[in-house]
Amino acid sequence: MSKKIAVAILNWNGKAWLEQFLPSVVQFSQNAEIYVIDNLSTDDSIDYLRTHFPLVHIIKNNQNFGFAGGYNEGLKHIEAEYYCLLNSDVEVSENWIEPVLELFETNAKISAVQPKILSFNNKNFFEFAGAAGGLIDNLGYPYCRGRVFDDLEEDKGQYNDETEIFWASGCCFFIRSKDFWEQKGFDERFFAHQEEIDLCWRLINSGKKIFYTGKSKVYHVGGGTLHKQSPQKTYLNIRNNLSMMLKNLPFPTLIGLIFFRLCLDGLAGVYFGFKHGFPHLWAVARAHFGFYAQLPGTWKLRQKHQKDHFYQSKWLIFKHFL
Repeated sequence: MSKKIAVAILNWNGKAWLEQFLPSVVQFSQNAEIYVIDNLSTDDSIDYLRTHFPLVHIIKNNQNFGFAGGYNEGLKHIEAEYYCLLNSDVEVSENWIEPVLELFETNAKISAVQPKILSFNNKNFFEFAGAAGGLIDNLGYPYCRGRVFDDLEEDKGQYNDETEIFWASGCCFFIRSKDFWEQKGFDERFFAHQEEIDLCWRLINSGKKIFYTGKSKVYHVGGGTLHKQSPQKTYLNIRNNLSMMLKNLPFPTLIGLIFFRLCLDGLAGVYFGFKHGFPHLWAVARAHFGFYAQLPGTWKLRQKHQKDHFYQSKWLIFKHFL
């Protein structure tokens, strides 16, 4: 392998995940340096690593910074040309790194790459967090090839291609280190959820490309930290999505679209309230207040240039539910 790559796994009280999945990472990543970035765990993750994986590097953060801040802090201590940010609940497969590095070598403008992400519990189907590459519709709703909202496709080889996408999943996220730091990493205010989409959007606005390769595949459990029906996840997804749009959308699209999305979120909150209970309705309201609180800081983070055409599908939510 001609380029140096570091596989960085963020851990928070995830000893069970490390026991189950770190062996596959070690087995199939012989030419990579492997790091575990620990977000001040209170279980015995660190002792377990020191005893069973003495060659795995350990970086200890002094608090739980969440996904975004946790990686920003930990990656400061890792020197590599490429980073692979890998969830602790991911099983990797043989030859999972090489096709990604080969793709990077084809085009210097490719900043981030995602492999095929399949379900660990149902390996013939794509997994929610990334599937076959992330896209976004004209209302700012993220979706994936192989997954629209909660509907997952069976993997029949239909996404064995290599193609440009809009965002790469943080579940298994390869990125050039220089591009990561030129963008100042993840937006730490997001804490978790959609920070990788925001970073990819900023990269695209700066003239870079995001790619998917079906030549590499991994298997993801999903929901290892927050279950997809968690009110906290609802809160983070809605708040962060609104802040992401404010940072990255061009004028005149920006104002009208965000207002429309606020209205749609209100309807979604009522739906969530009936389907999942009041905590989800309250999570939507909290998300809007959180967005307003972040608004001045978000505005300051807008780049000089935003792409006029950012979406791959129109009115996805209406096509899906109506």
